[in-house]
Amino acid sequence: MIVGRVQRWIALAVLVALLATVDPVHARAQDGDQLADLRAQVSQLYEQGKFAAAVAIAERYIALAYQRHGQDHTEYAAAISWLAYVYQAQGRYSEAEPLYRRDLAITEKALGPDHPAFGQSLNNLAELYRAQGRYADAEPLYERDLAITEKALGPDHPAVGTVLNNLAGLYDSQGYYANAEPLYKRALAITEKALGPDHPDVGIALNNLAGLYGAQGRYAEAEPLYKRSLAIREKALGPNHPEVGATLNNLAELYRGQRRYGDAEPLYKRALAIDEKALGPDHPDVAIDLNNLAKLYRAQGRTAEAKPLLKRVLAIREKASSK
Repeated sequence: MIVGRVQRWIALAVLVALLATVDPVHARAQDGDQLADLRAQVSQLYEQGKFAAAVAIAERYIALAYQRHGQDHTEYAAAISWLAYVYQAQGRYSEAEPLYRRDLAITEKALGPDHPAFGQSLNNLAELYRAQGRYADAEPLYERDLAITEKALGPDHPAVGTVLNNLAGLYDSQGYYANAEPLYKRALAITEKALGPDHPDVGIALNNLAGLYGAQGRYAEAEPLYKRSLAIREKALGPNHPEVGATLNNLAELYRGQRRYGDAEPLYKRALAIDEKALGPDHPDVAIDLNNLAKLYRAQGRTAEAKPLLKRVLAIREKASSK
């Protein structure tokens, strides 16, 4: 089975898409540029994998949104969602959940239950549940989001592709491959048509379909998709972004599954170097990278090289569990 991160698939970032083109209810011109500037800074730091710095700016964003609009305004909801999103990237799930829930309540009250922004809030909470393995909690949120988004924006809107991708990922995570594949394919077609063949979201959709094929042993179908995904993401995000590391790791796992150890090792090592630099040496994704490289060494009988990596994995997980 291909496992690049906690899950091998990568969720399309609905929150980023939502706030990169913020609805007028989230950011009004008369408020000036300060809120927009803070929002842009959080987005940029997140995209760079600088999560600690992003948290600090998100907290400033929340404070200013509260000061200007109060705690029942959609601008405040957007601000707390950004903080939740960064917490989720750090694995701080218990801190993210109440923020997502608060965003959901504010958005539903302000915009109504059929507004696409409310659907996006549903998706964000579903993503958190998916990341925790709470699949039964996530599925009805994704399905409700899909119904809202298709009705509001039409069946070919890229936001529909996002929800299809994430629902497919939920099925994929549970081994329901026959349910996942048509959703992944529809998501890829919508995203590529709407955004162009070189958009980062196309890279994500390719990665996820490749992961599905790899999990079923369809290696010849998976490899070119991973390679195209890697090329797109390196071009769009730069060679040292954590999402590039994720794709490298996934391609390495595909090679390991075929015993192509010489092809896999440099990819694992590059993914590890990227994540350590971008996320820090104690991040959960670093533990996954270390564990995957250790599995490669053990498969080749290189036990002495695997042991120190596994010790680091254990130390990282123990530290995370004690927080």
